Amino acid sequence: MSLRSSAHAAGSAPGQSRARPAGLLHKLMAAVRAEFRADVLVADTTNPMFGPGPCSVAGCYRAIAGHGLCSGHRQRWVKAGRPDLAAFIAETDPQWRRHQPNAACLVGFCGYGAARKGLCQLHAQRWERSRGSDLATWLTAAPLVKQPPPGSTCRITHCQLWPQAASPFCHSHHNTWRANGRPNIDEFVANFAAVPVLALQRIELGSLAPQLKLEVQYALQCRHDDRRGKIAPPVVNRVVSFLARSGVASLTEYEEPAWRQGGHPELKDSMDRAFLTFAIRKVADLAEDDGWAAEYPRDVWKMRRLGYPGDTVIRFTGIAQPWLREHAKRWVRWRLTSGLGLEAGARRPVWAITRFSGFLTAAGIAGVTTIDRPLLERYMADLHTEFGTGNQHSVHIGQLSLFLAAIRQHRWQPELPADAMFYAADIPKKRDRLPRALTEQVMAQLEQPTNLDRWNDAGYRLVTVILMRCGLRVTDALRLPTDCIVTDSDGAAYLRYYNHKMKREALVPIDEELRTWIERQRRDVEARWPHSAPFLFPRPTKNIDGSLPLASSTYRLALYRWLRGCDIRDEHGKPVHFTPHQWRHTLGTALINKDVPQEVVRRILDHESPQMTAHYARLHDTTVRRHWEQARKVNIHGDEITIDPAGPLGDASWAKQRLGRATQALPNGFCGLPVQKNCPHANACLTCPMFITTAEFLPQHRLQHQQVLQIITAAEARGQTRLIQMNRQVAANLEKIITTLENDQPQEVADAS
Repeated sequence: MSLRSSAHAAGSAPGQSRARPAGLLHKLMAAVRAEFRADVLVADTTNPMFGPGPCSVAGCYRAIAGHGLCSGHRQRWVKAGRPDLAAFIAETDPQWRRHQPNAACLVGFCGYGAARKGLCQLHAQRWERSRGSDLATWLTAAPLVKQPPPGSTCRITHCQLWPQAASPFCHSHHNTWRANGRPNIDEFVANFAAVPVLALQRIELGSLAPQLKLEVQYALQCRHDDRRGKIAPPVVNRVVSFLARSGVASLTEYEEPAWRQGGHPELKDSMDRAFLTFAIRKVADLAEDDGWAAEYPRDVWKMRRLGYPGDTVIRFTGIAQPWLREHAKRWVRWRLTSGLGLEAGARRPVWAITRFSGFLTAAGIAGVTTIDRPLLERYMADLHTEFGTGNQHSVHIGQLSLFLAAIRQHRWQPELPADAMFYAADIPKKRDRLPRALTEQVMAQLEQPTNLDRWNDAGYRLVTVILMRCGLRVTDALRLPTDCIVTDSDGAAYLRYYNHKMKREALVPIDEELRTWIERQRRDVEARWPHSAPFLFPRPTKNIDGSLPLASSTYRLALYRWLRGCDIRDEHGKPVHFTPHQWRHTLGTALINKDVPQEVVRRILDHESPQMTAHYARLHDTTVRRHWEQARKVNIHGDEITIDPAGPLGDASWAKQRLGRATQALPNGFCGLPVQKNCPHANACLTCPMFITTAEFLPQHRLQHQQVLQIITAAEARGQTRLIQMNRQVAANLEKIITTLENDQPQEVADAS
């Protein structure tokens, strides 16, 4: 931002809504930097915040007016019949029309500017006296004319033509100087050489009252320092015109909630309204201070003043009881400063306490001494009436229970009755839902390279692959740092990310293909934001220096568009709709179903406890049972065995099958004998005199022998005598079989050779 002029300020208009905060003018004087204190601010075309950007023609630094061209080059392009834009940009002269060389006389040795017929005035007179001779023929023998002293040129810097007679300028520039009233020669030369400043580069603030001007300047300075999105000078000028007509002397005369709800019909453009809202907020924040000392006493907390991003507002105005509101504010402050986020630390607690306040008001209860266990039981009944046994019921009880416990723990209200508490049994049992894993049919469609290639943005495509293969939460994936790859001593690659839920860094192994894609994305980001973008997936717009990550809402919208374009359908032929978090469920389920140890899955998904991973293990048991129920089961006679999974013995039959697998190691089936009965021929084949085997089955025998020994060891540790007896004979027979086959194997090989 550069300054063009510093004109005097217009007179102030009286405020109409409310008095201005004391000390605001002093704060503005201290806050607004000199570069913004001018009646006219000129935006440099290279300024990423206010400048519209330089013309696409190399060497031209004038502001863009349309099609990536300045007004002059755009006019040339239009007059040329709108040829191919890229070719025009590459071939056109970058100089401003007034800075291009003027036409010289057609006579080769003449340095005067052309006046008529392509000839200077002197040669034009000579040719006219030749009485109509052919010009081309005449030029071959053109006479000499009077020349200026050697080295004389037009005073205009870029013009190398000879000056006209006694004038310091060539013919064309002399005419221009004369048409402008023969101004001072030095000023004319300087102004002629300068590039005109277009209206779309100028911010005019001279019509504003003194303090209002400072406030707008402060808002422009904040917009410049925030480095978020551009603000075009025409937008600012329209807002300035509106403020000048309104007669207000300060932006503090506007209440932000009222302004946002009602707006103003004179500002029809959304960008105009957005900038005015931004300016109102910034000036209000400066006037009212920030930090906990200033914000805590208020009943409406603007969280941006406490260092939180965005424009979140926490309202305590719905809590009618003063003592309850004070304790709620104290509790929320404690939760936020202990490290909890806005949702868990503020929004959810205030929501629960506000509803409880409404219940107390309806019940006619004003004092804390009447909040006892009977009252809480009435409140639980009220919650049940509204929410049933759903999740909101549990959240209300849980939040209020924590609130009452904090009051008692910190002794904020000694008069609170001792029985004013909830118990674990008061919270409705949470519905135990299975993980929402996507089916193999859906995943096969999502992972098809042709569908992945439908992404028109390489960053979005990579986010999708990371969510599929690594199981990250979408917020963690979008906040990956640019240096997110680490390697171990063996050169294996890991994805390093911050688990925001557990508040710790975590690692997940990745393959070389994914590593290559991540490195490519990092190079693309560095090419656009050299040495400034901290995230692997920066926000594509309103992110001047690349410091903001891609928002999850932006990615979700892009994901849903991609799904529609790919026409992903489920096994019933219906379009698929899911959330990115379901990829995390899908990965956990797939790993468990592939018999990956549960502890390994826990580390990959970075779960806090094994119980979280056990959620997927339970799904694995359900999956195995479903396949078992659908499979065709036969006995040794080939007769089909039918079990009704929905029948009264369905669960019992499944449990017996699981125990059968655990008590006898069979390579080709399982035992259907009830566990309470003794088996007269444990593992019948291996105790049957008719059993015959060969060396080709050695791998199966060795594996079965190992499994039998494991069963015996476990049974001995538990003192299960029957299981020990059932399996020792099997183990002994397997040892004999393996020993005999291993001893015979070399001789068989020798005979075969």
